[in-house]
Amino acid sequence: MIMDTIKQKQRIVKQEHATQSDDFITDYEVRSLDTACINETELQHPWWYNFKYLIAGILFGIVLVKSEVVSWFRIQEMFRLQSFHMYGVIGTAVVTGIISIWLLKKFKVKTMHGETIHFTRKKFNKGQVIGGLVFGFGWAMTGACPGPLFAQLGAGITVIAVVIASAVAGTWVYGKLRDKLPH
Repeated sequence: MIMDTIKQKQRIVKQEHATQSDDFITDYEVRSLDTACINETELQHPWWYNFKYLIAGILFGIVLVKSEVVSWFRIQEMFRLQSFHMYGVIGTAVVTGIISIWLLKKFKVKTMHGETIHFTRKKFNKGQVIGGLVFGFGWAMTGACPGPLFAQLGAGITVIAVVIASAVAGTWVYGKLRDKLPH
């Protein structure tokens, strides 16, 4: 488990620096143990360099709206098992992701800047099941998962601002309780 690894790392670092206080371990040291942090780039770019992500996000939002993936009614149809539409979209995304990862690994593709892409295995744990259930309940109640929230806002569904605020609050609470949760 990640938390066991983090605690083990903390014990080792504390033993090496026994004269310092117990809370000197930085967030970076803890985050570096997560697999999500392995591919963080060290390159520095000017501020305008991020416009490509803004453009990609706008295009992605348009695709979400046009494919009706952000429709509350489509999401409710999915959870009531009344329509295959959302299952087809999600299934296509999963298959595309599997093929893409396989191709990246097979051809050892690098980033645009020549950096190596690392893939690491994550161990299954009960926190993933609990998190998935909470995510699913939230998705069913609000009619939105985190991906299309801003697309829904951009499509004029202004009530989704409450869901966005709740998602931000939930992320903040998770950050505060992370060490006490099963990982």
